[in-house]
Amino acid sequence: MTISLSNLKPAPGAKHRTKIIGRGNASGHGTTATRGSKGQRARTGGRQGLRVKGMKRMLLAFPKIGGFRSKYGKAAVLTLARLAAKVPAAAVTPKILLKLGLVGGLKNGVKIVDSRGFKLEKKYEISGGIAISAGAKKKIEQAGGRVVA
Repeated sequence: MTISLSNLKPAPGAKHRTKIIGRGNASGHGTTATRGSKGQRARTGGRQGLRVKGMKRMLLAFPKIGGFRSKYGKAAVLTLARLAAKVPAAAVTPKILLKLGLVGGLKNGVKIVDSRGFKLEKKYEISGGIAISAGAKKKIEQAGGRVVA
């Protein structure tokens, strides 16, 4: 027999009759309407009321020093020393840095920063929207490289 809209039925046991409560004692679910007798949980909204116990207790539950967490991630930071150790003198783009494993991801961008006491001797051409610190830019240009915005 083929299945069509005229002969579709739910699986046996899949449908249950909903329990009708609070319609008098003759129904079998009257008086307490299956909620037991008395107490806060017998009341409408009683369970939610158990959690809220006043403003002072709520304030005491919050941490005192919360701080701030930005919803925007920070750029992956790469030092000049690390760049010089892993990348030969050439053009540098975010995709190349990702391929070499120098940055974890490109979601929030990449920033190259200066390494104190490090003298750069390779020529790099930085491009592809990589952010760069003023000190790092100065060292790259002194070594004969350039930074393309």
